[in-house]
Amino acid sequence: MFWKRFKKNKLALTGAILVFGLLVIAILAPFVSPYDPNIINMDDVLQAPGSRHILGTDDLGRDILSRMIYGTRISLSVGFVAIAIATIIGIILGSLAGYYGKLIDSLIMRLVDIMLSVPTFFLLLTIIAIVGPSIWIVMFVIGLTGWMSIARLVRAEFLTLKEREFVLAARSIGASDARIIFKHILPNAMSPVYVSFILGVAGAILMESGLSFLGFGVQPPTPSWGNILTAGREYMEVAWWLIFFPGLAILLTCLSYYILGEGIRQALDPKLKI
Repeated sequence: MFWKRFKKNKLALTGAILVFGLLVIAILAPFVSPYDPNIINMDDVLQAPGSRHILGTDDLGRDILSRMIYGTRISLSVGFVAIAIATIIGIILGSLAGYYGKLIDSLIMRLVDIMLSVPTFFLLLTIIAIVGPSIWIVMFVIGLTGWMSIARLVRAEFLTLKEREFVLAARSIGASDARIIFKHILPNAMSPVYVSFILGVAGAILMESGLSFLGFGVQPPTPSWGNILTAGREYMEVAWWLIFFPGLAILLTCLSYYILGEGIRQALDPKLKI
């Protein structure tokens, strides 16, 4: 039923194809990359896009296409790992808040309110400035500051589902709270989480690109779309390709994930007609 509804949405299918293509490129990066992304060649400095270098070269003669292909690995890794961390935290806290209610619900929701009141990007900058920039720090910090919306979604689903007949039947036969939460309620509360996960990956990729652009994310010479943009900032007037292609990659990637997430939401919601 999901697939029948999803495949009718041509825009969502396009997004899914683009997302799948990016995953394939990230996995096969060593095989599809025409050059080593970190090899410096001073004879090819700031070469415009051409037959030898399809997307041109940077100020150190490194092939932009190769660096962007390897940057796909970094961006997708950060996106998936960070949102996986956020999803796990959000599911656990949202489940506890929605199932037990009362004091536990109040404490968790006040924590959510506090986290939402703090500007996430500036909190990320502060933490990374103190701890030090690295890809793992970026992943964990984005994950630890991005769980609030998922927790609220899961809590709302639990508040609706915990009074249903199948939950009351499970209680009547003596099922434990853990079994009721993870076996009976949570599987039925996951639909909005799937959509939030897909959209969250796009947000995490955008966040990592912004941090790398400011010098707080993935550090050179490891290529990421953000630090490729940073390297090209000084040469915008003479080497437009250093800004254009990484920016286009970020735009298309985030747009693909947003389109895919919206398509999944429509396919999972029987009230919506595609």
